[in-house]
Amino acid sequence: MLMKLLLRSAVFLAACAAGPLAIARDAPAEATAGKPPVPLLWKVTGQGDARLYLLGSFHLLKPQDYPLSTEVEQAFDASQRVLFEVTPEELQSPQMASQMVQVATRKDGSELKRDLDAPTWQKLQAYATQNNLPLAQLQGMKAWFVGLTITVGQMQKLGLDPELGLDRHFMQRAQKAGKKTAGLEDMSSQINLLDGMSVQEQRQMLSEALDEAGKGDDQAQMLHEAWRRGDDRLLWNRMGVEMRQKYPQLYQRINTDRNDAWVPKLLPYLQAGQGGTLVVVGGLHLLGNDGVVEKLRAKGYKVERVCKGCRK
Repeated sequence: MLMKLLLRSAVFLAACAAGPLAIARDAPAEATAGKPPVPLLWKVTGQGDARLYLLGSFHLLKPQDYPLSTEVEQAFDASQRVLFEVTPEELQSPQMASQMVQVATRKDGSELKRDLDAPTWQKLQAYATQNNLPLAQLQGMKAWFVGLTITVGQMQKLGLDPELGLDRHFMQRAQKAGKKTAGLEDMSSQINLLDGMSVQEQRQMLSEALDEAGKGDDQAQMLHEAWRRGDDRLLWNRMGVEMRQKYPQLYQRINTDRNDAWVPKLLPYLQAGQGGTLVVVGGLHLLGNDGVVEKLRAKGYKVERVCKGCRK
């Protein structure tokens, strides 16, 4: 259950930092013809010409997830700038991966095994043997990092590629189009958020990553398919509602607090003369009463879903 929330909020970091430890994966399937994903896209109308386009991202995608829908392309074309969770410069920096590994490295002389119960340690040993995971190297890492390494590796086995994630896609597009970019927070705050998890939370995270791998990664497939359908209700109920009920403190740190910090940073872009701004963030940040969509609506802005495929 905990992994569902972390899939949305943290896999985006682990996809970059797990490189040296990543599990071998099959090459992604060739792109096939099909309908574009139904977008998690909202338009916020500000003063004068100011518009915010809020786009819910999935941080690892498949070649088949492109091209995107016409609505998303139009939102990009109508925007003078693109905002992300962190800046493209930080996400693409070689120092980011080494910074994350440094924070995740145990510095008290202890080993990973100390933080795990016997069943989880046994499952990890079996998984490492089956997947050529360097367990000796991972003994010096914290449990949250090992859990994310496993999760990202399993998602890559499904053909989900961090290089194809919606964030990276629009970072590259913005660069080519000469559009300005910015981040809503810095990389250090995201890394510290993970590192601030309690030992119990980290243990549960690793245990659930192993359980999900053993079940054929049904959870990751379900979330990806829901994202493709633009199924905001399922995503919210399966990631947001359950996590808020079962892990309220962690949910507060990972989701609500960050949304609260982002909204004041978005308000200046709703002032007259700003034109269009595309905001690409993890999908859950836009959903539910705690989401950016409802927080902006509560401030009196007109907010509407942009989704031809959602109309009945």
